[in-house]
Amino acid sequence: MTADLILVLLLLAAAIVMFAANRPRMDAVGLLMITVLPFTGIITMNEALSGFSDPNIVLIAALFVIGEGLVRTGIARRLGDWLIARAGRSETRLLSLLMVIVAGVGSVMSSTGVVAIFIPVVLRMARTAGIAAGRLMMPLSVAALLSGMMTLVATAPNLVVNAELVRHGFDGFHFFSITPFGLPLLVLGVGYMLFARRWLAGRQPEQPVESVRPALADWVRDYGLAEREHRLRVGPDSPLVGKRLDELNLRSTSGVNIIAVERNGRFEHRLIRPQAETVLHGGDVLFLDLFSPAIDIAEVARRYRLEKLTLSGAYFSDRSQDIGMVEVMIPPTSALVGKTVVKARFRTQYGLNVVGLRRGTVPHRESLLDEHLKVGDTLLLVGTWKAIRRLQSAPVDLIILNLPGELDEIVPAAARAPHALVALAVTVGLMITGVVPNVQAALIGCLLLGVLRCIDLDAAYRSIHWQSLILIVGMLPFSIALQKTGGVDLAADTLLTLAGDAGPRMILAGLFAITAVFGLFISNTATAVLMAPVALAVAETLQASPYPFAMIVALAASSAFMTPVSSPVNTLVVGPGNYVFTDFVKVGVPFTVLVMIVSVLLVPWLLPP
Repeated sequence: MTADLILVLLLLAAAIVMFAANRPRMDAVGLLMITVLPFTGIITMNEALSGFSDPNIVLIAALFVIGEGLVRTGIARRLGDWLIARAGRSETRLLSLLMVIVAGVGSVMSSTGVVAIFIPVVLRMARTAGIAAGRLMMPLSVAALLSGMMTLVATAPNLVVNAELVRHGFDGFHFFSITPFGLPLLVLGVGYMLFARRWLAGRQPEQPVESVRPALADWVRDYGLAEREHRLRVGPDSPLVGKRLDELNLRSTSGVNIIAVERNGRFEHRLIRPQAETVLHGGDVLFLDLFSPAIDIAEVARRYRLEKLTLSGAYFSDRSQDIGMVEVMIPPTSALVGKTVVKARFRTQYGLNVVGLRRGTVPHRESLLDEHLKVGDTLLLVGTWKAIRRLQSAPVDLIILNLPGELDEIVPAAARAPHALVALAVTVGLMITGVVPNVQAALIGCLLLGVLRCIDLDAAYRSIHWQSLILIVGMLPFSIALQKTGGVDLAADTLLTLAGDAGPRMILAGLFAITAVFGLFISNTATAVLMAPVALAVAETLQASPYPFAMIVALAASSAFMTPVSSPVNTLVVGPGNYVFTDFVKVGVPFTVLVMIVSVLLVPWLLPP
């Protein structure tokens, strides 16, 4: 062992200690190593910075953007809502469908992002089914980690291993090269978690902290709105067809307030904010609120030849992605003081409708049409979220008191979901066919998402997890330094010496175990950076195919099940699942052993050495 190798190993040990202690944070450690390693004289500054020119770094960044496009257009959320509707109260069905869907979504976007999206979905599912959230949160994290074994681009370690193959002059893996291993392991994971959930059965969730924000359902109850909801479809022979809303003036003539207009779009029903110039079409559905309980809605329907539709009983909160509410107060300086609700022209001024009024603690139950506004009145306004956000930025004559909790769950570009699916299909299609390099396919996908207005540049930049990229770039120089100093060959020789006359399967098991143990202390991406060169050196020494050895490292790097700090995916579910450290050890260690056994059996069979 040379002095240079000892120096590199000391720096690597220091990095591992800092990773384990999380002091400083991981990306800072990466930057520190980029700065320090050239001082050893083993690598140049250009070599230390070579990670920034690695196409895989750009590919990973682009995949973060594509994942954000799926989030902003509501595709991931719709999957979660479908899951809740499909699974009902069956815990077995909930767990199984959850793991399959999370693994599928995670195959084309960041596993950490998938978990962040699905945590509130899982909490809702747990409340609906009446089960402890801890019985679903760990299956969520396990499925997210297994999603890294679904496709080549599913997780950064796969790309790191693939890049190492290419750097050594071999053909890289294809898009679905890892899938034949991931699918059996996913089936194993579902079966294992159905069994292992009993180990978490006794751990009850902590009492949730009450949200400071009310829910839409609270306002529907408090203001007595449920009975005021009406949905009427405009018939083809209705006198409303072709008329502008300002011509009809339904508020004054009939005492009805149009909250929104639902119109058939090319791909789905879309909601239109009612404005003076809005022209009604046949087939439009009018979302109506009645200003007074004395109004006969049946008479309104007959007069205008409108078809009454089934009601939700929740005052349009079933369309909470489009329609929101806000509580405001009239301050003494407001120009609205003394005006009636009609004369205040809320829809014209703010794009919002007044549907509730409270003086003190008592909601006003009578007609709102001619009610004069007073200082201190609390108004409940309903309209699009865009109009509510606009009111937030310039509440001239109103004081915003409360915004609903649903505001945090709004999807910014829900109408662009079909376009996002097109962009995703093009990207995946290009990657599968290999017409262009993966990084170019991902960049094409990002451009399509931008052109189709699924994501804007600001959101794209925010979606990139720069800490992860800096960590990878910071660890790549270690791979170069270890190869230059003979560290990689030494590690390979040591592993082969320990294995003795054992066959390839035992060597693969040793590689898996070492990679998994490294993953206890440092990120799975950094582990892949260190172990991929060792795996290829072992293959070269044995004069064997490099692919099974590279694949076993990729699989092991995604098997970070054993501790809550093995992966950010695990860390995210600790709080919502009310877990302790030993929960992960109890569930994760046996599963890691099972994954190792199955991987060691499958890899040499599907990828002969």
